Parts: sequence; structure tokens; C-alpha cells
Amino acid sequence: MKLTIRQEDLNRIIKTAKKSGIEICGFLFGRKNCESAIVKDIRFITNRIGSPTAFEMEPLEMVQAIDEAEKRGLEVVGIFHSHLKCPPRPSGHDLPGMRLWPVVWLIVDDNGNYRAFVLEGEKVREVPVEIVSSITDRWQRGSKKGEC
Repeated sequence: MKLTIRQEDLNRIIKTAKKSGIEICGFLFGRKNCESAIVKDIRFITNRIGSPTAFEMEPLEMVQAIDEAEKRGLEVVGIFHSHLKCPPRPSGHDLPGMRLWPVVWLIVDDNGNYRAFVLEGEKVREVPVEIVSSITDRWQRGSKKGEC
């Protein structure tokens, strides 16, 4: 498994993380196949606790974002958030969320570093991040939801 994301989208996430004094968060929408989680769109969601060390997505915004994405034929392929003054790897706060949302987790820091992870059982595994200028070719090769 790898995460495929456009440079433009990754830059937006990093730029927002650098400017924010709290953890930012949101969804990565797209399509999954056996090899990749291919990001077609990103959606920032309000961190309702406004914390520099943790995040909780605003529930109503989450539902609205997922509904809009599903209407466009997209699914949640990942969650992104930032860590301030900490390396981009899952913290103890992240693990319960990774259990609830078994998708790729993209974590960025306020220095522009980024890494992606999945939770397999109780083990966190890093996955490669493929940065592309366009998703079009990869998007066409993506599988329908649930297919491998």
C-alpha cells in the first residue's frame, strides 16, 4: 500500500499546518486499489478542540464532507493532520482514531516534513508517499470501491 497525492494538495496541507497554531485535520478523498490509496481531493475539517497537541474533527463537517464526496463517487482513503513541534509519526492520541478509521493517516509537521501510516492489527506501519503532479492517469487505473 502507498499513498498517492498531488504535490499541490500536499503543499496546501503543509502550508496550512505551518500557519496554524493548532493541529489541523481533514480527509483525503479518492479511490483505493490493492496497491494505492489515490487522493483525488482533500477537505479540511475544523479541529473542534483547538489544541496544539491533539485534534477532534467537527462531527457535522465530517458528515457533510463525506456525503459530498460520496455524491462525487469518492470515498475516504485517508485522514491527514499535523503535529506541531513533534515529528510526523502517530502519537498515543492518534492510535484510537487509527483503530476507528482504518485508512492511511498522513501526518505533517510544521517544518514541512510528512509521513504516512496504516494500522495493521496493533502495529503501525509506514507506507510510502508518492507525490505526483496529476492524478488523472492513476485515477483511471483505480479500482471501484472494494475491488482489488
